Amino acid sequence: MELLALSPGSFQWLFPRNPKRGTDPQIRKKRCSGWRIQVSIADSGESGQKHTKIVTFLGKGGSGRTTASVLAAKLYAKEGLQTCLVIHSQDIITVEQLMGCTIGDFPTMISENLFAVQLRTSKMLLEPLDRMKKVDARMNLTQGILEGVVGEELGVLPGMDSIFSFLALQKYGNLFSRGRDYSKKEFDIVIYDGSSSEDTLRLVGATERVRWYLKYVRNIAEKTDIGRLTAPSFLRLVYESAAINPGSVEGKTSTAIWNEIEQILEEASAYFRDCSRFRCYLLMDPSRPLSVISALRYWGCAIQAGTNIYGAFGFALKFSSATQETVERMSPLSFTLLPFISSYSSLDWDEILNSFSKDASNLLLGNTISLHSLVLFDHKQKSVTLFLPGFNKSEIKLYQYRGGAELLVEAGDQRRIIQLPPGMQGKVAGAKFIKRSLVVTLR
Repeated sequence: MELLALSPGSFQWLFPRNPKRGTDPQIRKKRCSGWRIQVSIADSGESGQKHTKIVTFLGKGGSGRTTASVLAAKLYAKEGLQTCLVIHSQDIITVEQLMGCTIGDFPTMISENLFAVQLRTSKMLLEPLDRMKKVDARMNLTQGILEGVVGEELGVLPGMDSIFSFLALQKYGNLFSRGRDYSKKEFDIVIYDGSSSEDTLRLVGATERVRWYLKYVRNIAEKTDIGRLTAPSFLRLVYESAAINPGSVEGKTSTAIWNEIEQILEEASAYFRDCSRFRCYLLMDPSRPLSVISALRYWGCAIQAGTNIYGAFGFALKFSSATQETVERMSPLSFTLLPFISSYSSLDWDEILNSFSKDASNLLLGNTISLHSLVLFDHKQKSVTLFLPGFNKSEIKLYQYRGGAELLVEAGDQRRIIQLPPGMQGKVAGAKFIKRSLVVTLR
C-alpha cells in the first residue's frame, strides 16, 4: 500500500548557547547565558535561521489556559529563553496575581528573560489608523476626510480582536521572514493567551480564509468597471497602512501588489502549519469528563483551522485512574500533568518550577514529538484518510468544486480545502469513519 503523509516539515532540535541579541531602545533587558531552541527546517528554505516560536493553549473555559500560559512563560525564562507573555483576555487579574505585578500595554520586564504585555484592542486601533492617515495625506484619496476621524471615538467591532491579535503576534513573534533582520530578534518564545479557544482558532485559520476572500475580491477588482476604477487606490492605501512588508508601493503595479499580498498570506498560513515555529497544546482537567471531551473537540478544530496539536496537559494533584484514562484518550499525543497551583497568594516560583516533571518540561521545550499525520493519500486504493478527533461522521460534510481537484471538508464550524494529488482527482464515491479518522474513497 502506497501512502503519502502530509504533516509539518521535518526538523530537529539543537540546544546551543544563547548568542547576543539586538536591543530595542524601548525595552530594557538583562543579559544572561542560557539555552535556546534552534530549528532546522528542511522544507522552508531557511535552514539555520532562528525563528521566534509562538506557543498557545486550547481548552474549555475554566481548564486553566491562563495559568498554563504563566507556568510555561516562567519555565521558558528559567531555561534562558527570552520570553514574552502576550495576554489578550479579560483574565488579566489572574495573570497579575500570578506574576505579582501590574502588566501594561508595552512589554514589561517581570523577571530575568521574562516580559509580559496586555493587548487592548481599543488602544491598538490608534496606530494603524494613524498610519492610514499619513498614507492618505500623501495619496489624497479621501481628500482629507479621513484626517477628521478621531481614533479615540472608535469602538471595537466583532472580529476586530482576532485581527489585532494577529498584528500583535506579527510584531512580537515575527510571523513573516521577508524583510526581517534576524540579528535583531527580540524574543525566542511568545506565549499567546487569547480571549477564548474559539478566537485563537479563528486567528490561526484567518490567513487561509482571507486567501479565499482575496481570490474573489481580486476577480471583482480586475474584471469589473468599478473594480478597475477604484481598486488600485484602495489597494495601495491598505497595503501601506498595514505596514506588514516594509517599503513603499511606488512603482509597483496592482498585479504585483495582489501577488505580494497572496505570498504574505501563504507565508503566514505556513507559519501556523509549522510546529517548529508554532506550537499549540491542549489543556484539560482529567477528573472532568466534559473537559476531556472538549479538548478532543479542540484537537479536531485545530486541524480544521490549519495547525496540529503538539501535546496535551492536565491539572491534577496526582496521577490517578482518571489521568491514565485521559492518557489513553489523547493517544497518540503526549499527555502529562502540569504543577498544580492551589492558591495565587505567596507563590514560591522556585519551588513550583522545580516541581515540573521531566515529561512536562520536555514537552514544553520541544524535546518530545508525537505528531499525528493529518492527511494520508493511498494512491493504490484511491482513498484519502483525514484525522478528525472529536467529531463523528454525522457532523462532517464533504464538497467538491473545480472538477474534483479539491476536497472541501466541513466539520463543526471550520472548513478546510484538501488539494488532491495528480492521479487521485475525482468525485467522492463513499466515506466511512474509522478510529477518529474519515476515510474518503474517490472514483
